[in-house]
Amino acid sequence: MRKILAVALMAGGLSTYGVGASAETTWDMPTPYPDGNFLTQNVRQFAADVEKMSGGELKITVHSGASLFKMPEIKRAVRTGQAQIGEILLSAYGNENAIFEVDGVPFLATGYDNAWKLWEAQKPVLTDVLAEENLMPLFSGVWPGQGLYNQEEISSTSQMQGVKFRAYNAATSRLAELMGAVPTTVQYAEVPQAFSTGLVSAMLTSATTGVDVKSWDFLKVFYKTDAMHPKNLVFVNKDAFAALDDKTKQAVLDASAAAEKRAWEQSKVEAANAVKELGDNGMAVLDPPASLIADLEKIGAQMTKEWQEKAGENGQRLLDAYKAM
Repeated sequence: MRKILAVALMAGGLSTYGVGASAETTWDMPTPYPDGNFLTQNVRQFAADVEKMSGGELKITVHSGASLFKMPEIKRAVRTGQAQIGEILLSAYGNENAIFEVDGVPFLATGYDNAWKLWEAQKPVLTDVLAEENLMPLFSGVWPGQGLYNQEEISSTSQMQGVKFRAYNAATSRLAELMGAVPTTVQYAEVPQAFSTGLVSAMLTSATTGVDVKSWDFLKVFYKTDAMHPKNLVFVNKDAFAALDDKTKQAVLDASAAAEKRAWEQSKVEAANAVKELGDNGMAVLDPPASLIADLEKIGAQMTKEWQEKAGENGQRLLDAYKAM
């Protein structure tokens, strides 16, 4: 009787699975940023597009603000099938593989045009790296360019000697060291307090972040260096993608292409609005002088060399492709 019952239960389970496979499929999508963030809004539009374009065959439930998994956990969650699709800040995973953090190397790819070329060079290499973990990239979202904030105007990095510099990752810490500044790790939420107490007095971050933390309350100058454009990546578990029918797969790919274009265009709008807001609130918004650019590019070349040595053959392949564009 026990064997008969077990067979009956198994048959019932297989039947239920079969019905589910032919009906609506639901994916969970953890993301690290809140709903007000323009990249999160883009992801929600992507999910809506997938549902519409697939004729309701695939529904993606977006779990924003790290509500399902914290950002350091998202990649593993998708790899292990706890979620089918996810979004991460690529450079946050640089400790796993240097390929993830190339867009965090300052002054390697300044401005949106170069950032896009770097993404075009990075994507094939990244695809190979992710495939080893049964993952597949779908589309990128880009952050506004990182600018240099300081208390006074400067014409050379020699004027940054001894300055307490806010760092938020290994790259910005190394940048500070090469400028002669003193790196101090300060997380996003702690920025206003760190400046008001004198813990730091300069930083490299986007105009958007500068607006978020009301940088005009404690800083006077913003240089539009566009030092780098960190990227978010939306990626999928390959088994989950393979389980879709051809129509639904194409819906995901088409919605991804539209989402990537939309994210990059929106980032430019966000950047322009944020730079204007810095100026409107009394900050001096300046283009860096040629002498400062020359110093920063020299530092960028040093950091690029260090990154390539860490990234090995894949890093050289990526840089060769980028330089050829």
